[in-house]
Amino acid sequence: AGEQESPPGSRFVCTSLPLDAAGAGCPLPPVPMQGGALPPEEELKATVLQLRETVLQQKETIGNQREAIRELTGKLSRCEGADGKSAWKNEVGKGKDTMGDLPRDPAQVIDQLSRTMQTLKDRLESLEHQLRANVSYAALPNDLREMLQRRLGDLERQLLSKVAELEDEKSLLHNETSAHRQKTETALNALLERVSELEKGNSAFKSPDEFKVSLPLRTNYLYGKIKKTLPELYAFTVCLWLRSSASPGIGTPFSYAVPGQANEIVLIEWGNNPIELLINDKVAQLPLFISDGKWHHICITWTTRDGMWEAFQDGEKLGTGENLAPWHPIKPGGVLILGQEQDTVGGRFDATQAFVGEMSQFNIWDRVLKAEDIMNIANCSINMPGNIIPWVDNNVDVFGGATKWPVETCEERLLDL
Repeated sequence: AGEQESPPGSRFVCTSLPLDAAGAGCPLPPVPMQGGALPPEEELKATVLQLRETVLQQKETIGNQREAIRELTGKLSRCEGADGKSAWKNEVGKGKDTMGDLPRDPAQVIDQLSRTMQTLKDRLESLEHQLRANVSYAALPNDLREMLQRRLGDLERQLLSKVAELEDEKSLLHNETSAHRQKTETALNALLERVSELEKGNSAFKSPDEFKVSLPLRTNYLYGKIKKTLPELYAFTVCLWLRSSASPGIGTPFSYAVPGQANEIVLIEWGNNPIELLINDKVAQLPLFISDGKWHHICITWTTRDGMWEAFQDGEKLGTGENLAPWHPIKPGGVLILGQEQDTVGGRFDATQAFVGEMSQFNIWDRVLKAEDIMNIANCSINMPGNIIPWVDNNVDVFGGATKWPVETCEERLLDL
């Protein structure tokens, strides 16, 4: 009776909740199992909607729990106040336990409430993780996965096809570029070779044909060689300028030998014999006189028809004949030698048959020239190179001590007659 009662409304009863109460009081709604006759896309949509609804319910429950926590926190604060402490002591002194099973340490109550809240958060995160997992993997239909794989395969094949096309275009462009470069290089090399020939031809002489070959000794190793060979001929004209005073006989100004016939075409003055023309080893004596040490212009024509021949000296026809190797075509592919008579193709020279002197303007045509053309060449009226063998520096090689020298002009040779 001596103790004062607390006014109504100034005392609160704080009841603690067991740890498993939070989980038991907030059950998660079950997620419906997939199945039924719905298509996979519809089932996926339904599952997502249900999971979203569950998340919203959990959020609402957490909000309610937070309100309860704030209310309990406020009550605990008031219980811990000065009046609360006195009331607590009075109730304890009376032997009454109005707090039920609430722990005597208020810090333990706050810790329990914090753990309850953390449990709710963990369950919410687990639910969200399950939702993401279900949407990413379990809820993905097999048909959708196969469709995605097919589209990825198609894209990969299209990419590989485009890469192959680009590689083919690159290879084709490289081949065209290489062929064009090779053609250009070939043309340039041919041009450079031609320029080199012209430079070489002009290095010692004013013009490629203004030179003479000098064979000063009667030996079997001084000679000149024509680089080009003859085609098959049914007629020819050979013209040359020569100067010699060798005795007896000037020797062999030129010879043409082919496999099987060393005397295919030979012009020779040997010993005390007159100058002779040999065709296929057949012989015709020519009425020419050229061993006086002066320049003379000599032309010889021949045709396989009836073996007819003509001999010109200094523009005048001095002799003609026939039946010299008639109907025999001149064989191609032989060797043409200046200054030596060949006993085999390109060799076995005899010093007694060697030419001693100088020669120039050795030309061969594949036809019988007219008498007026031969006259014009001999009197320096025209310059007419041979269409089969022209007299040019780069077509004549010399061996054994034979030399090339600048030749006197055509007019100077005429004065020498």
